[in-house]
Formats: sequence, C-alpha cells, structure tokens
Amino acid sequence: MEQGQVGGDAAKSATRKANDKLSEAFEYQSVQVLKGVGPAVAEKLKRLEIYNIQDVLFHLPMRYEDRTKVTPLGSLQLGQQALIEGTIDHSEIKFAGRGRRSLLCYLSDNTGAVVLRFFHFNKAQQNNLSVGTRLRCFGEARRGATRLEIVHPEYQVLHAVDGTIEQSLTPIYPRTEGVHQTLLKKISEQVLSTINQGRLIDWLPRSLLEAIFDEGSKQRRWPDLVTAISQVHRPDSNADVGRLNECSTLAQQRLLFEELVAHQLSLLQVRMDIRKNCALSLKVTADEYAAFTSKLAFELTHAQQRVIAEIYADINSPQPMLRLVQGDVGSGKTVVAAAAAIAVINAGGQIAIMAPTEILAEQHYANFRQWFDEHACVLLTGKDKGRKREHKLASILAGEVQIIIGTHALFQQDVHFENLVLLVVDEQHRFGVHQRLALREKGQVSTEGENRVPHQLIMTATPIPRSLAMTAYADLDYSVIDELPAGRKPVTTVVVSTSRRDEVIQRIESACEKGEQAYWVCTLVEESEVLQCQAAEVAAQQLGDELENVRVGLVHGRMKQQQKQQIVSRFKNREIDLLVATTVIEVGVDVPNASLMVIENAERLGLAQLHQLRGRVGRGSKQSACVLMYQAPLSENGKQRMSILRETNDGFKVAEKDLELRGPGEVLGTRQTGLMQMRIADIVRDERWFPEVKKAAGYIIKHHPQSVKPLVRRWLGKADRFVNV
Repeated sequence: MEQGQVGGDAAKSATRKANDKLSEAFEYQSVQVLKGVGPAVAEKLKRLEIYNIQDVLFHLPMRYEDRTKVTPLGSLQLGQQALIEGTIDHSEIKFAGRGRRSLLCYLSDNTGAVVLRFFHFNKAQQNNLSVGTRLRCFGEARRGATRLEIVHPEYQVLHAVDGTIEQSLTPIYPRTEGVHQTLLKKISEQVLSTINQGRLIDWLPRSLLEAIFDEGSKQRRWPDLVTAISQVHRPDSNADVGRLNECSTLAQQRLLFEELVAHQLSLLQVRMDIRKNCALSLKVTADEYAAFTSKLAFELTHAQQRVIAEIYADINSPQPMLRLVQGDVGSGKTVVAAAAAIAVINAGGQIAIMAPTEILAEQHYANFRQWFDEHACVLLTGKDKGRKREHKLASILAGEVQIIIGTHALFQQDVHFENLVLLVVDEQHRFGVHQRLALREKGQVSTEGENRVPHQLIMTATPIPRSLAMTAYADLDYSVIDELPAGRKPVTTVVVSTSRRDEVIQRIESACEKGEQAYWVCTLVEESEVLQCQAAEVAAQQLGDELENVRVGLVHGRMKQQQKQQIVSRFKNREIDLLVATTVIEVGVDVPNASLMVIENAERLGLAQLHQLRGRVGRGSKQSACVLMYQAPLSENGKQRMSILRETNDGFKVAEKDLELRGPGEVLGTRQTGLMQMRIADIVRDERWFPEVKKAAGYIIKHHPQSVKPLVRRWLGKADRFVNV
C-alpha cells in the first residue's frame, strides 16, 4: 500500500488507522524508553533536539570514517584519516614556548613509522604509553617536523588478543557537551533494530518519488524510507566513504529530498495560515501616485516602478500582502515603501516602519517628513524617555500619527496602534524572530468573526540568491529591484596590503583636496565593542596627525545617539572630510559626495558586510573607489573574498559566493531559529532539487494533506515553532 495515500475502501482505511496508532506509539515515544537513557541523559539529548524515538532516527550522521581495515604505516598519506596499528619505540615530553608541553610517542610497524602527539595528558596516560606497548589508533595524518604525525588520536592498547575491527563504516553524529558518539551510536542501534518491523510510516507517496526520480539513475530505484534510514546510519563496509561524505548515495539523496520537501511544506503551510486572515484592501489612484512622484528630487527607475506596481496589486486584495523586496545597496528601497504608504494614509490607517539602527530609522524619518505631512510622522527609538515617550505613545494609540518609524522600541509592550494596516521591516534578518512576530501581532484585529492582520512588506539590501530565497522564503512573494538609479557609476574596488598604507593616505588627501569626502572603517578580531571603539579613536587621532589639512570626524557604537547623529549630520553637510568609523556605518549613512572608502583589516569581515560597507560610496555621480586593506598573509578563504569583491559590484554574485563560503544559516541570520539548520540537505549543494521540491510540496498539499503535519514534525521537530514569523 502506498504510504500517505488515503485508502479507497474500509479495509485500507482500517489498516491506515492501525498504522497511525502504531506510528504514534512507536515514533513519538520518549527517548527514555531506550536502554541507558534516564532523565539526566534525556535532558542532555534535548540540546540536540532529541526528544523521542523519531528524533533519534532522524539525527543523521554528518560524516563517516573508515575503521574497517588497518592501514600500514608505510602507506599512510598526508591528510588521510586512517586506522593504524604499531608498537611504541620511544616516548618523550617536549617543551615549547610559554611552558607548553606535549607528549610524543614514536609508533612503528614493519612498514614505517609515525609520531603520536598529545597536548593534554596525565601521568597515568603517560605510563600507559610506554615503550613496547602495542596500539591501535585512529586519526588524521598531518605534516610533522621529521615525519607524519597524528595529534590526539583515538587509541586502544592491544593486549595478547587483538581488539575487534568494526565491520561497517563508522558514522559521526552531531553532538553536544555530555553527549558522546558512543551514546548516539548505542541509542540509534536500538531504534534501528525495531524499524525493520514496518513501524515507520513513509509519508512521501511512492508514486511521487518515482515520478521525480533522478533522470540519470532510472535503472535504479530510490530505496524505501526504512532501507534509506538504515543505510545512512549503518552503511555497508564496502561503501565508498568519499561518496557518503559528499551525500551522493541513493539513500542519502532519498532523505535529503524529503527534508527539503518538509521545509518547503512548513513555509507553504504558514503562508496558507496567514492567507486565511483578511487585510484591509488599499487603493492608490493615478493622480495620487503622480502627486507623490512629483515631490521626488529624482526619477524612479523602471525596476522601482515595477516593484511598486506589484505591491499595489497585493494591497488592493483583501488578503494580507506577504512580499520580500530585495534591492542591492543604493537601489532605492525606501521610496518603494513610501509609495506603499500613500495607500495607507488614504485609508486612514497606520504604517509601522522598523529599522535595525537608530541612524537608519532617523534617515527614514527625515525622508518621510519630506514626502508626507511632517505632523503625520513620528520617530520612536530607545532614547525616548519619560513624558516625551508617553506623548508619542498616546499619539500613536489615538491615531493622530499615521507613519510610525522606529527601531526595536516598536516591539515594546507599551506600544499600541490605533489601526496598523501595513508593516514594513527593513533589513529583516537583523531582527530576532520573536520581535518580528510581536510586531505583527500588534496589528491583529478581530471583528465580526474575522481576523484582520497587517499587510507585510519585508525589505533587504542583502541580496539573497534565488535558490536560497525559494527555500528560506517560500511563504513570501518576492520582488527584486535590479537596477541602480541613473548616473550611478560602479565602485572600483582595489585590494592592498597594509604595507602600502602611506599610498592610501595620499589617495585620501588627494580626494579631499578636490572637495570629495571619504570613510575610514576600523575592524578588529575581538568581539568587544569597547576595543573596536578604542581602535577607531586611535585611528582617528593618527589620521588627524597625518592629514593636517583634512577635517577628521569619528563615529562609533559607544557614543551617545545624539552625538553620533550630530557627527553624521556634519559629514553630510561637508563640515567633515574624512569620517573614521566602526562598522556602525554599514547601514543607513547616505552621503552622495563621499567617493572613497578605506576598510582596514578587510580580511576580518564577511563578504556581505564588506559589500554593504562598499555601498556607502558610489551614491552620487562621481567615480568612487573602495580600498580593501589587509594584513598579510591572506588565507585562501580571504583571497577568495577579496577576489570576488574586486571582480564585481553585483550583490547577487557576491551573495552566491557568500552562501558558498559561509552557508545559509549565517547568510540569513537564522542560526537562532533553526530554520535552515538542516540534518542532511545542503542549500548550496542540493540546489538542483529545488524545482522538483517545489512541485512535490504543492502536490502533497493538494492530494495528500494528511502527510503535511507528520513530515514537518519529522524533519523540523521543534524548529518549526518559528516558521510563522
């Protein structure tokens, strides 16, 4: 019988119900039914999101090791992970700088020799690793001073009877403190021994799997779920370790496809749930739109006009808009949000615009006051205190202001709206999931049995590759502003070593003499904001001394907001030539006359952040440049990052490379949500499956809706608690 398919007669229906009960009894039993798992161990397993039997089965190995055969020492290769055996010929303690010591054991067999190095060891261990002792070890061969060495190998002492060699490849599971590989292997072993009794339901319809089976492998079928799970946890000893670690076996492909489908289903389900609510239908006439554009000091690009039209079509519907607008730095997303605000104001509603920094919120506030009645706008930030704050909150609640712009202060419990009909979130990935959900709920109104929610417009200047957007934002429609305003010239990016700092200083002096302005961005390895600010202060002092005729300003995160804003305003008004800053200027400082940016220690920043910083220049008609100054030597990863920035100004190409280097969790800022923390699938590697995943998810929702919830529960576990944000 095809699992996940509704039975056509009473017998099939009864079988299905029986299977469901069995599944409920089996898959969702607590891990404490397993031997060796008491309350204390169960508590530790929770850190790995392992609560029940099903979670054990779907806590999949992240890689494999081959411990099925012993490699002769003479055959050991650099970088190879191998199981070796030998006898200790000599052991000694070597001391290095700062009193660091290490235990070196020289191991040999009749084919060659290797050094075992231990940095952490005790007296008992030292005594056990004495001359003449036979060892079996597993580890990775690295280059040593005179020969190959293995640092901190796993080892066992071999006595008269040799230890047994493992018969299958060794799975290595994701683990946490207090949960070791031995425990994970033991509990998975117990569960695997029971699933072969047909107690695991396959929620993907077999007909669907056969229909989308990989074209290149039609001679071989994808295994069923139980077989796939068994093979992934306990691969055969003659399986190819390389293929397994690349996740390219049929069993792994079967599971990663199902995982991608489950993620897609969770987001589509969210979309359907939100669409069940209603929203206020909003309209903008041609005359109202023309009146707005006439106030602008620039012409809208074709891309901006296209995106505005898409937004107007959305908000004209009684269903809530859910739209993501992507636009590279400087593409003009703010004016697109302002065009949407026309409709809100006409309807007598309120629009909340949420920005990640006070600098950006204040910039939005200044723009909206230019474009709309300044009395209709209010700015709410963390610095609002006492009566001033109370007055603002009262005017928001009374509906006296229609455009509310703010930072995280908008989330606070004492902020209440009179009629919130549009929510705009700028740089949405910078906000925590709870915050975004809290703000949406502030606009929720129940009237006459209907639940009304605000339209949502999400904006980001972090270009998200299409593959990632399809997977991570399946609950949103999305638009791309893929055109820069007329007259903008691409920023020239150069990469130089700190040894050429004097040339860079001369370049700044030359630019400032011509009436242009520049940024100098300081970065540090340390997370400490205090140290970063100190570094910026020192840099500002040094640059002020070196550039006598240049007016140097300083802005950093520990300055009071008013002071920070004052410095930025002076820079905008050309009272400061060179602005020295920490990465606080990454978002929100818009000075068209600034044509040069120097980023010190650029190798310490991620691609996306470097691209965002570079976007602070090139906002006027002058040819602009960005100097990435690095401390030699550059790592391979550092070279790749510098190279892509030098080659292109295209944010999407930069984002593709960033995704490849850092992974989706970092790019999206979703590490805290669990959203993209996949068990076996990989967004970059498995991109080819996305079209089929999309089709499969749609098919399941339409024809097998009863499979949606168990599939999402199986793969996302408790991580799906955030997907409705």
